[in-house]
Amino acid sequence: MGVELLSPAGNFEKLKIALSYGADAVYGGVSHFSLRIRSGREFTYESFKEAVRYTHEQGKKIYVTINGFPFNSQLKLLEKHIENMAEMNPDGFIVAAVGVLKLAKKIAPHIPIHLSTQANVLNYLDAEIYYEMGVKRIVAAREVSLSDLKEFKKRLPGLEIEVFIHGSMCFAYSGRCLISAVQSGRVPNRGSCANDCRFAYTLYAQNEESGTLFRIEQSAEEGTYIFNAKDLNLMPHIKEILDSGVVDALKIEGRTKSPYYTAASANAYRKAIDGYYADKFDLASYQKELESIKNRGFSEGYLIQRPYERNNTQNTTSTLLEGTHQVYGEVNEDGVSFKAKDKVEVGGVYDILTHTMPTACDNENGRIWEEDGMWKICFSKLTSVSGKAYEAVHSGNTNDILLPAPLPPFTFFRKKIDSDLLQKDSKQDDCQ
Repeated sequence: MGVELLSPAGNFEKLKIALSYGADAVYGGVSHFSLRIRSGREFTYESFKEAVRYTHEQGKKIYVTINGFPFNSQLKLLEKHIENMAEMNPDGFIVAAVGVLKLAKKIAPHIPIHLSTQANVLNYLDAEIYYEMGVKRIVAAREVSLSDLKEFKKRLPGLEIEVFIHGSMCFAYSGRCLISAVQSGRVPNRGSCANDCRFAYTLYAQNEESGTLFRIEQSAEEGTYIFNAKDLNLMPHIKEILDSGVVDALKIEGRTKSPYYTAASANAYRKAIDGYYADKFDLASYQKELESIKNRGFSEGYLIQRPYERNNTQNTTSTLLEGTHQVYGEVNEDGVSFKAKDKVEVGGVYDILTHTMPTACDNENGRIWEEDGMWKICFSKLTSVSGKAYEAVHSGNTNDILLPAPLPPFTFFRKKIDSDLLQKDSKQDDCQ
């Protein structure tokens, strides 16, 4: 059995997308006691139970995030929450606090425990203690090196190891940050981080004697995003990680990110893993897919090199960069219609990102075809399921628009942003 690919499930739609695009497992939860309250609110107990059922029907796994840090007043609610989640029979609980670990083992001894990266396991002694407490898998702290993980596995061969390979990085050590707690009262370690590290800041110097405040001018190159960490991208080291033989699961961050992010990231790493085992690893193509996603610039983090050896982990000039592609549409679960995410026009040609081979067609409604290894779609008509015709549809148009032929659910239409800038009027394209 190969390494497990683990993707974020911020809501039911993104869970289905992750599984469709090749994730072996997903992780998510309801808002209670999760470090992603905003995404957790997308699930109720009822819908999460359905998500567990759906995931198991696909032959995949789902892990529940219970990785917040509760106060005394919340412990009774926590007990009930663990009972509720255990009744759904997920494949594991992801916990961070020692007390939560103990409580989960008492209430639901049949549910495997995965230790969150928030527990900050940096050495094999800590790993050993958690293993003795019943932890099946450790999600390694982002500051741990691959060489250290080899020592973990050598001393604790029965312990599963999971590492983050892609997604947002916290400015603070292993995510232990209080900036938004200080500025807005939103406590990061209880799931309500306001991402204050992504803001632009103006720096000042104060004369302690006079109280005079001086604004410090900064050059454009140095920037004002002084806390903004680049996104993690370990695709260049996937072969090295898998060659080590000590990593059991590769984890993608991003429960609050877009459906397209979920699809493109799972797609890229699924192909990378399969390519590795088939001895057909094509780094350039996988990296190209990841670059299509909006990001803050990429960093290789600390798994391969120590933190003090890195000097390119911060993006001080902008909070978010465009990816190479803009998303224009997403195919609905029915496979026969789509919703616009940007301006889709009659005659416009769009690239297709999908998880299953499409079927080519050429009819009065449009064309679907393959060209230079890329599937494309062009509409001769844009007609809603209710029969209304359009010359163009925008993201504000919530009508379901018919496809020229069925496509796999959760297929995306996209265009390279460079080409959009060069061709502001996409009607210059045609379906011929």
